[in-house]
Amino acid sequence: MRGRVMTEKDRGSWRQYLSLLFTIHCSLITISCTQDAYDKGEGTYSLMRADFVEAHANAEKKVDYVETDDGERLTLTTPVSTSWIETADSVYRCILYYNKVEDERGAQSAQPLSIGQVPCPSFRSPSEMKVVTDPVKFESLWRSRSGKYVNMRFLLLTGMTDDTTAVNNLALIADTILVNPDSTRTRYLRLHHERVAVPEYFSTEVFLSIPSERIEADSLCISVNTYDGVVTRTIKR
Repeated sequence: MRGRVMTEKDRGSWRQYLSLLFTIHCSLITISCTQDAYDKGEGTYSLMRADFVEAHANAEKKVDYVETDDGERLTLTTPVSTSWIETADSVYRCILYYNKVEDERGAQSAQPLSIGQVPCPSFRSPSEMKVVTDPVKFESLWRSRSGKYVNMRFLLLTGMTDDTTAVNNLALIADTILVNPDSTRTRYLRLHHERVAVPEYFSTEVFLSIPSERIEADSLCISVNTYDGVVTRTIKR
């Protein structure tokens, strides 16, 4: 918002009206913390970590353990339930905010603070939809250390509105796969972004992950329309 600092009340208001639509739903929940902020002279969030993870949902549809992109498996001190877990005994791509703690035996686990689903959208064909390229702020493109995902970070300009139809639509458009002179193959993608009745007052962070096996080529090239023009980035699978 321009001209004043946005309060928590403001944030709560615009979140009621704005959503991000992907091929799978993305949401963020906050987990209550029971640790006394003064137990060790540290605040609850002073040692907070954030990692991209594969989160396992147990038979009760609660996240009970995660595997980070560094290959570390961590059991959650308290299983987490969320609105977007629809299938028991399944795995979801997420970003986890947590404190790493140790039990009496010295084994490390994760005390969850919040967890959000990271969309892994399927590729869409240009023939399936009208491609719109409203600008975004393209921050970064990188491959996870495990090599299982290619990740993207965007900033979308959003703002408070009473229009309940306001929405940002995002999709990945698969243009083609081309063979390079060295016989390697590159998959070309475009970011579809359609902003519908959403004002542009402040930025909100959005992540997307692409499973590497879905690329079906040696490298990936994505084209994104930004406020400074079209940006193209290429990365090996």
